[in-house]
Amino acid sequence: MKKIAQGIVRLRKLILTVAVLLLIPSAIGAIATRINYDILTYLPQDLDSMIGEVALEDDFHLASTGMITVEGLPTNELIAMKKEIEAVPGVTQTFWLSDVIDPSIPTAMLPADVQQFMFGKNDSTMLIVRFDAPSASDETMEAVAQIEKLLRKDCFFGGMSVILQDTKALVNQEMPLYILIAVGASLLVLFLSLESTLTPLLFMLGLLFPIAYNFGTNIFLGQISYITEALATVLQLGVTMDFSIFLLHRYEEEKELRSTNEEAMVSAICKTMTSISASSLTTIAGFLALCAMRLTLGRDIGLVMAKGVALGVICTVVILPSLILTFDKWVEKYKHRTVIPRLTKLSYFVSKHSVPIVVVFILILIPFAIAQNKTSVYYTLFDSLPQDLTGIVGTNKLGEDFGMTTSHFILVHDDLTATQVSDLCDELKDVDGITQVVSLDSITGPGFDTELLPDNVMEILQSGGYKLILANSSYKTGTDAINSQLDEMIGLIKNVDPEGVITGEGAMTKDLIEVADVDFKNVNVWSIMAVLVIIAISFKSISIPVLLVASIEAAIAINMGIPYFTGTQLPFIASIVIGTIQLGATVDYSILMTTRYHEERAFGRTPKEAAQQSLEHCSQSILTSGLTFFAATVGVAAISKMELLRSICLLISRGALISMLVILVMLPAALMLCDWLIRHTTLKWMVPESANAKKSEKE
Repeated sequence: MKKIAQGIVRLRKLILTVAVLLLIPSAIGAIATRINYDILTYLPQDLDSMIGEVALEDDFHLASTGMITVEGLPTNELIAMKKEIEAVPGVTQTFWLSDVIDPSIPTAMLPADVQQFMFGKNDSTMLIVRFDAPSASDETMEAVAQIEKLLRKDCFFGGMSVILQDTKALVNQEMPLYILIAVGASLLVLFLSLESTLTPLLFMLGLLFPIAYNFGTNIFLGQISYITEALATVLQLGVTMDFSIFLLHRYEEEKELRSTNEEAMVSAICKTMTSISASSLTTIAGFLALCAMRLTLGRDIGLVMAKGVALGVICTVVILPSLILTFDKWVEKYKHRTVIPRLTKLSYFVSKHSVPIVVVFILILIPFAIAQNKTSVYYTLFDSLPQDLTGIVGTNKLGEDFGMTTSHFILVHDDLTATQVSDLCDELKDVDGITQVVSLDSITGPGFDTELLPDNVMEILQSGGYKLILANSSYKTGTDAINSQLDEMIGLIKNVDPEGVITGEGAMTKDLIEVADVDFKNVNVWSIMAVLVIIAISFKSISIPVLLVASIEAAIAINMGIPYFTGTQLPFIASIVIGTIQLGATVDYSILMTTRYHEERAFGRTPKEAAQQSLEHCSQSILTSGLTFFAATVGVAAISKMELLRSICLLISRGALISMLVILVMLPAALMLCDWLIRHTTLKWMVPESANAKKSEKE
């Protein structure tokens, strides 16, 4: 490692030149990486709802649709608008009553099912817009944006395609603010905690490289979700800032012991690499645990963040030393007093009152641990968006005028007779909460020659070996009511056609709930096991990993229990990923504290003295890291209009503070009390590290 460190110091100018040049392909890769705004596409592809969704898209071209509620518009203007919409690139068809019959025919003469489906309250009617490409594609989103400009007064555009376009516009609008707030808040904390005015700027400049490389290399993943895009910069900044702080503090220590800055940096790189490697491995393992999710959104976030942490480590030991040495004169010139102190008084208090502290902590933890399992979670994705968005307003209007709060798309084989399909439709109408059921056979009735219908109508109702039945529900997606409704409908469908499927937002969200419940358990188990193994190997101990992970898990329980007492509902994704993120990102604090405690014990200090010294000397680094992580995420939580991102960032920021407090107050006390157990379950616990360090230096 020493030869590598010497090479880094010697070739620092070349390293900076190459690092800057690599920003060019990184920028190109970042721009070329596709962003996916549809979370439901991350569901396992073998689910019935996803099989049905593929059939809707490939055979019926209905997986990507929008519905326009038109109130009080004269027929001639409506038809003119319809033609304009059909001319928009990316639109397959705009379907209205005029595609089937003469619009001058009185409404009362139309079949009851058609009247109910095509005409609603407030003198309204409905246009169905079919798109060429999937809902989340760039082509469809561009088409939606153009259609919104063509709509007349009192026209409301709803459906998944519209909401995804709104989501894209909102994320693109807020992303620069996320980065600006995160960087600004982090700089403020660093200015208060670091002696040099220039150092925080060097840190941010150093983090620019791994963040840019991370986004650039995402192109090899094909695409990333908008959630990953929004969180990656903020999380990478907060998580990998620790590595920069560790390196700087070690460099400043070595400068007092070495004859030149270059020698000090070589020594700092060698000594920091060991601690950074252990810390980063736990963080990477935590993020990779998300790959255990069947909902592949977890893999999306996990891979990007694990890659980001790995790049952060590489850039910290390669690029940051080059920056520090290059600007060292200015770093020394512009110094000021730090505001964040060492917690000397707290260290003596904790070491004197270890038993009461642990007892009080356990008593506080119990109600939060119970509340954690009772925290309310919601799965309705639209609830996490601002309710004044065009797509949300349009979708709500469909529910108000047509009773289409949720639409179910049912696919049965086309070899079913017209009578069988009509009977199934009658049974579905009797299910609680179903407001409308429409199919080709229920409209035309048995014996009708379907060849008389226009091809564009037939494509909507029968294609690819399937017949389509549309059932509208008055129940909201993600609720117990609609899930029970779906269970009953699935039973009726399977009785008629064992291979029949039901899809749509309601069915996919139901599957999402069931998948997420399993994912939550899997992710927690895998993340805990991975971190336990890494800490066990690093410390050669059985008891230390249990103690450290238990400390962070206790902090997570407190964090996740707070929403229960405040009456706050959490989006399901937040409840799944927060535990892994908080564990992976803040377990570093406990490793730092325990490492210092180990050093103090190995040098002959008593458990009480070791706890006091470790807390006093580690407090400044932990406060700086924790407050930086808090600052980087709390600003996003404060400004984001998207409840999903706001909730995740609020949980992360609050979790950073809670973990920080637990490690600063409870962990030193617990290390004291468990010292006998640690000593008897850890290899070479009382052997001084200095002997090994000197031996490695000679070699």
